Amino acid sequence: MVAVRVVHLSVLDLVPIASGSSASAALANSTALARRADALGYTRYWVAEHHGMPGIGSSSPAVLIAHLAGATSRIRVGSGGVMLPNHQPLVIAEQFGTLDALHPGRIDLGIGRAPGTDPRTARALRRGTDPLGADDFPDQLTELLAYFHGDGPVLAVPAAGQEPALWLLGSSGYSAQVAGLLGLPFAFAHHFSGENTDAALALYRQTFRPSAVLAQPYAMICAAVLTAETDAEARRLALPSALQFLQLRLGTPGLVPTPEEAAAYPYSDQERAFIEQRMAGQIIGSPATVREGVRALVERTGVDELMVTTNTHDGADRIRSYELLSGALAPAPTG
Repeated sequence: MVAVRVVHLSVLDLVPIASGSSASAALANSTALARRADALGYTRYWVAEHHGMPGIGSSSPAVLIAHLAGATSRIRVGSGGVMLPNHQPLVIAEQFGTLDALHPGRIDLGIGRAPGTDPRTARALRRGTDPLGADDFPDQLTELLAYFHGDGPVLAVPAAGQEPALWLLGSSGYSAQVAGLLGLPFAFAHHFSGENTDAALALYRQTFRPSAVLAQPYAMICAAVLTAETDAEARRLALPSALQFLQLRLGTPGLVPTPEEAAAYPYSDQERAFIEQRMAGQIIGSPATVREGVRALVERTGVDELMVTTNTHDGADRIRSYELLSGALAPAPTG
């Protein structure tokens, strides 16, 4: 058995809301997963920012991070990420300054440059009439950093002097270059932009300049992984998330269906091909299958850390997937 190069292992949580369930149940499932990930030794637990999606409950990262950090004891907790164009930098600085003051040394601030939502929702978030986009991202980022350094346009309390770990997130080369030039850690969204992964990581490493934060590049990718006892069971549990993504692409976003609902869905040939392509870009299978898939991905990309996102209809299946993944990647005993 070929060993997997040891990298840090982390969690990205979209707080999936299941068919027949509720947002309250989804948040309870995420709390249970965060506690289990903490006990299993995962490095960090991030929550994403999404708005207006019935099947995703992670619309308020700062609120959720406060809850999850309070429910755990060791694991780093953060945003994967906060979409900076949706917010005034001062608000984010105050929120994450507060989080860092409450949980020193455990808070990550992952920043994305895309609005990540429709223009109407973006305007409602910012309560402005100006066109919203990523073009002013460098200025927004500069302002955000200034608040933590204590030299922003106004005094941000308690942001000034706090040091949440800042990460730049991306799905293309733009954020990779910015992260490199600023000497910041970089997280790439391999789970939905796998065709751009290698090029973005290469760009990040080529443009990297040492900083007070990092002496050398530190790259993480997020991959969609689902581990079950057998390959067949893993595929059965993965199909609902694939169908949910298909429905999103069709303009009819919904809750995470049950495996039975996903199996009974009347797929057209084109939809079935889309599902197969979607699942082919993920690592799905038994512990042995997933171990090999992770090994190949880590070796190919040379990343320092692997963040895993797993969406299932049942919260217990999701926890079990992370347990099996942790066991599959544990270093083999020596001696």
